[in-house]
Amino acid sequence: MRDPGEEDAGVQVGGDAYGGVRLASGRRRRPGRGPKARRRNLLISGLLSVGVLVGTGVVWATPRQIGSVDAGVTETGSRGAMNILLVGVDKRDDLSRKQQNQLKLGRESGQRTDTMMVIHLSEDHTKVTVVSLPRDTWTTIPGKGQHKINSAYQFGGPKLAKQTVEQATGLQINRYIEVNVLGFIDVVDALGGVTVCTPVPINDPKTGLNLAAGTHQLQGPQALGYARTRATARSDLDRIDRQQQVVSALLDRALSADTLANPARLAAFVNSTLRTVKVDPDDGLLGLATQLRDVSLDDVRFADVPLSDVDFKSPTGESAVLWDRTGARELFRRIAADEDLAPAPTPSAAKPSASGTPGPAASPIPPERIAVKVKNGTTITGLGARTKQALVAAGFQVPGEPGDTAQRDHRKTVVRYAKGREDSARTVAAAIPGAELREASDVEGIEVIVGSDQPKIKKPSATATPGAKPSAGPTPSTKTATQNICKK
Repeated sequence: MRDPGEEDAGVQVGGDAYGGVRLASGRRRRPGRGPKARRRNLLISGLLSVGVLVGTGVVWATPRQIGSVDAGVTETGSRGAMNILLVGVDKRDDLSRKQQNQLKLGRESGQRTDTMMVIHLSEDHTKVTVVSLPRDTWTTIPGKGQHKINSAYQFGGPKLAKQTVEQATGLQINRYIEVNVLGFIDVVDALGGVTVCTPVPINDPKTGLNLAAGTHQLQGPQALGYARTRATARSDLDRIDRQQQVVSALLDRALSADTLANPARLAAFVNSTLRTVKVDPDDGLLGLATQLRDVSLDDVRFADVPLSDVDFKSPTGESAVLWDRTGARELFRRIAADEDLAPAPTPSAAKPSASGTPGPAASPIPPERIAVKVKNGTTITGLGARTKQALVAAGFQVPGEPGDTAQRDHRKTVVRYAKGREDSARTVAAAIPGAELREASDVEGIEVIVGSDQPKIKKPSATATPGAKPSAGPTPSTKTATQNICKK
């Protein structure tokens, strides 16, 4: 934490008689753009935990406040498309024993990667695509053989991490940004906390996190625990979803009227973000701020890497995940080509079935946000457990162990849902071809009763637009920052 007397050297609050703002150097900046443009210029500060604030009363901090690191980046253009590797580094050396205990952190020294994201800025500067790379990805690390992708940083620091990601994705990295994830606590606290929502309860003694299912307002230490915990069914994959949710919540908070109208909060936010960041090239991120001036929350889309095995046992005995090679190759090809990853438009309502309930049309609710209860409606031993495993692999949250129905003679699999949960139910039904959708008054959320038809479960995807050319591999799972934001 910062000493009380420490000065905000890079941020000056307040304008001048001419409506402009005064830079740290003493020069006067001409009046800025309109409110919408100013809000857009705040985007990168939340996304990358970097202070890029160009608006009334808040100006660019001097580049020397941002640390530098050598990641071997050879060329970064000031214009055009750009691929950024964002690495969250867990460094605990500077923490006291008391701080380590308070944050439920171990006492290991050194640095390790906690998060890896590839951020693509489109050629026309209007879209941002964020792809989280599972830290348990089993891949080839140049010169080191097969390992989990997060081992690259430990083996060879930023340079090897960048080379490994370039080899795995086929994308050239034009900029490297390293964020100290423990400094993330100050960023969250500077904004007054963030709002998150979990579809399942989380109880993780390792991080000290204990949350009931639902929506929560979290302060820095809790938010860090929420982003770090792996104590849910899908482990690292759920963790990625939570990290994307926290990034979106930071964006929402940074762009809120409460922050924009509060000079003290803005100043605290800018300075806390600057202290967490190191970059390559060492240019103060001025060019990046310019490129992102036309991006809004709706223009930030998060995509997941398609996976073929979420429980791969490596030759070393580690539990890892394998990418779907065809799907991953197609995803990164589309990103490099600036193709829109947004799912094709789908009807707002599904066609009713014979019973009057909606059919399994595509839904805007991603599986990662849906908690499903499973019951075995047959006498087939282990069917409930197998169904749970398949639903988890498809991206759903499935808390608890599957139960049994009172009557064990169900022939057809049924997706039962509470009133108002039609969209979520359609996503579940889309993953279980042939399942019947049925609204039920005795269900609080979503319940799957597995029948003797034993349906094969697949990851749901958006329906294709008529006349569109089919793409290789599965449709990527995506959502915008706006869709990620939890409502209080």
